[in-house]
Amino acid sequence: MTTSDDAPRVLLAGDSTVAACPAHETPMSGWGPHLGAPLNARLGAALAGRGLPAPTVAVLNTARGGATTESHRAEGLWDALLTEMRPADVVLLQFGHNDQKHPHLAARDGYTANLERACDEVLERRGRPVLCTPVARRRFVDGRPASTHGDYPQAVRTLAKLRGLPCIDLTHSTAALYNRLGEDASRALFTHFEPGVHPLYPDGCADDTHFSFTGAVQVADQVASALVRLWLENTWYRPSP
Repeated sequence: MTTSDDAPRVLLAGDSTVAACPAHETPMSGWGPHLGAPLNARLGAALAGRGLPAPTVAVLNTARGGATTESHRAEGLWDALLTEMRPADVVLLQFGHNDQKHPHLAARDGYTANLERACDEVLERRGRPVLCTPVARRRFVDGRPASTHGDYPQAVRTLAKLRGLPCIDLTHSTAALYNRLGEDASRALFTHFEPGVHPLYPDGCADDTHFSFTGAVQVADQVASALVRLWLENTWYRPSP
């Protein structure tokens, strides 16, 4: 791969399922910190197959644990992302886990309005917004993954369709991953420990929202695969002649 100061970059906005977790929560992790490696590997292979050079794509992660579409802006994280953003950069937005705890951020109300505003601000700066539905929580009912996000995933899909924006359906792809693994094996994707097994979780942990290192890496690969498809379909990266 070749590096270039003007190569497109990927900027992330989201909650704890995207964010880098504090060291004391190891191996808990969002998928964002693990996106760069599979993205560059997949993009390099795809462009090499077309006889094209590939850039090294940098990833900036402004996701934060507990963030909503509202708090991410209120805390200055969104402005920080826009300050760093350059034309042609790709901006991924994945919220919903915490928005659903606040009535004024209902799926078809404040949540959708905040996402649409953010996308407009990226477009005004000639960036490329990509909407992501929230990653599924690990919840099984009668042996199959069950939805926990209500209308939030569909609100994202609807907004993307109405505005003609790309959408990565992580609700669907992560639920499909859990289903393939099954209820027992999918536990390894999340932060699960029996008491006395892990030095940072002496009392044990059974968290079906936050990924383990293993799960975060697999979800990051899903995002990378979807991004490369978008990259090629939209010719987001055009190498110099």
